[in-house]
Amino acid sequence: MTKSDEVGSPPGGGRASGPPPLPVRLMGKGLSALIVRVPAMWPLLRRPSRRFWNKMAQEWDHRIDPQSPDHLAPLLAACERVERSPRRILEIGTGTGAGAIWLAGRFPQAQVVGVDLSPAMVQAATAKNPSELDQRLRFIVADANDLPFENREFDLITQLNVPVYVDELTRVAGAGCSIIVASSLGPATPYFTPHSLLRRRFEGRGLRVVADGQVGKSTFLVVHRPE
Repeated sequence: MTKSDEVGSPPGGGRASGPPPLPVRLMGKGLSALIVRVPAMWPLLRRPSRRFWNKMAQEWDHRIDPQSPDHLAPLLAACERVERSPRRILEIGTGTGAGAIWLAGRFPQAQVVGVDLSPAMVQAATAKNPSELDQRLRFIVADANDLPFENREFDLITQLNVPVYVDELTRVAGAGCSIIVASSLGPATPYFTPHSLLRRRFEGRGLRVVADGQVGKSTFLVVHRPE
């Protein structure tokens, strides 16, 4: 493990990359908007999505360099807006685990669980889990639209570059919980969901937006559930 990979340190050594091709961005944005507006459509899309991400798992770290500063920048910035120190953290769409590993280092008192639809991604993330985090960090296969957790179980929920399942996030968010929705390439992110749409959906469920920010090209939204 190099210094830039130490638990809790801002990752480094990333590779610069441009936005995905326009057709990919349009398809991802269409899917994200559909999931937010009509979540009942997700069961029809679950199986092909799992197949796609299982195929991508082996080469994912080489394609996007998930430990790079550019990739994680909106997550790091958004965590500075969290109003209290969390003890139970959930990362949605953890991929190969870079975000969850950083979160476990950033909040050393917290239990962290990273979930992903793809078993291959979860296997890769588990293999990367530092031994010093074995007691606090775990990775499991789970559908973000049907999470295997109790109501109001978490103090902090994060997701980076994945579709937003507003109802399920609201269900597992405890009193005082912060929800972070981050996009590494801002609106150019394939699964980007407009913040105006997310604001309406979350506020319609009694949550409030406490931060709507930008770091370079990346963007983040922080939503808070009142005590």
